[in-house]
Amino acid sequence: MDLLPKCDANFVPLTPITFLKRANVVYANRTSVIFEGTRFTWSQTYERCCRLADSLRSLKVEKNDVVSVLAPNIPAVYEMHFAVPMAGAVLNAINTRLDAKNIATILSHSGAKVFFVDYQYVELASEALGFLDGAAPSILACIDDIDTPTGVRFGQSEYEQLVQRGNPGYTGELVQDEWDPIALNYTSGTTSAPKGVVYSHRGAYLSTLSQILGWEMGNAPVYLWSLPMFHCNGWTFTWGVAARGGTNICLRNTTAKDMYHNIAEHAVTHMCCAPVVFNVLLEAKPHERREITSPVEILTGGAPPPASLLPKIERLGFHVTHGYGLTETAGPALVCEWQRKWNKLPQQDQAKLKARQGISLLTLSDADVKDLDTMASLPRDGETMGEIVLRGSSIMKGYFKDPEATSKAFQEWMVCYWRYSVELESVLYRHPRVLEAAVVAMPHPKWGESPCAFISVKKNYNGDTNDIVKESDIIAYCKKNLPRFMVPKRVEFMAELPKNFNRKNSQVPVKGFSTEFCCQ
Repeated sequence: MDLLPKCDANFVPLTPITFLKRANVVYANRTSVIFEGTRFTWSQTYERCCRLADSLRSLKVEKNDVVSVLAPNIPAVYEMHFAVPMAGAVLNAINTRLDAKNIATILSHSGAKVFFVDYQYVELASEALGFLDGAAPSILACIDDIDTPTGVRFGQSEYEQLVQRGNPGYTGELVQDEWDPIALNYTSGTTSAPKGVVYSHRGAYLSTLSQILGWEMGNAPVYLWSLPMFHCNGWTFTWGVAARGGTNICLRNTTAKDMYHNIAEHAVTHMCCAPVVFNVLLEAKPHERREITSPVEILTGGAPPPASLLPKIERLGFHVTHGYGLTETAGPALVCEWQRKWNKLPQQDQAKLKARQGISLLTLSDADVKDLDTMASLPRDGETMGEIVLRGSSIMKGYFKDPEATSKAFQEWMVCYWRYSVELESVLYRHPRVLEAAVVAMPHPKWGESPCAFISVKKNYNGDTNDIVKESDIIAYCKKNLPRFMVPKRVEFMAELPKNFNRKNSQVPVKGFSTEFCCQ
């Protein structure tokens, strides 16, 4: 058997770039992207990516150079998920809700050579560059509105001009090693500086297959971009929609009106979001709503879907699947794999089951809950507490420029420090005044970290506008319903939570998850 070596015919490096090349051949005339008045086919998307990749090479972008982008879910960001790695470079999609100082930190740490900025974020990006003291990316480019150009400029180049200038015959640099980096995504940095999570071509390819298989995404899905592409490359569905020959419905803003309009107008079949987006859809005014005539699959993560909201959102025409993951796992790694017998259960029991996500996706080799002191596996009894650990080919390469943190995360397994925030959020949602809730970690002088709750409250509760809920009320409620160590040390009130609130990397200083997450 040893006399059967690998060769070019039987061993090709795995990369999600192949999904686009295949889409160009198989689905050439099928619609690939819709954004307001713009439509592209897969043939056109492929050509635009080839052109952009060629223009990047002409700007002296070389292998493993970092190309950063600060923009909402527009066609340009989607195209960069293919064009940047086709040029041999690494894509860094930046969270648009970060402040200028955090953006500057990411640009500095990543060593970005190119910085693309949507016209809406030019002021923020310019402020960020002011913190860099001459260490700014050497190439700056604005992404103007593709339908109605604004004329806003940022740096020397403009995105659409780069696309048109490139050679359509350029097919990209060959991926020689599937372990080469394809993307650099930064964690939330809740209690410390953000960490740069590096994905490989191999990991991105396998994670993409894992997601579309685990979600049972069929051929030609119509996918609504309600999840930011900067969150783990849209949980790898940037590449996954191409793999299935689907249609990307891009969104600049995730308002109720825009989501309902696009769902109805384009017969959307799939979307991803954090559970807080459920409230946007449920609280929509009558004139914002459109009838949903066929089921829409929602993959949700970042927090468990509140049991009280599930029946309401599903009555509107949505079918919810719950996943758990981190930036380090390229999005959902564990899911609630539904069993038909559960359909006979009461809705409340079904909701509790949907809040679990203990079944590993196919590209994970193993998932477990362990005692970190002994690394012994814990009983699958739904009660014993421990830490989630994962192992598999879809796990990150490691943390960029941080071998110590990488070594700490990888102890034969990858340890997932994502703790009691799930249970705390579920209790907060049961408070009669709470509309939305999310829990993150904050620094604590003794424990290192402690839970901080962000909530928005229901308006005009019982018709009494003077009935104001206070931080002390929420904390007192939590003390009645939670162990003392799980009670938030601080409660922040917001008019509304960011609708793609990401706290997957948050930590709470207690023993981790119950094994119920691994015993469906």
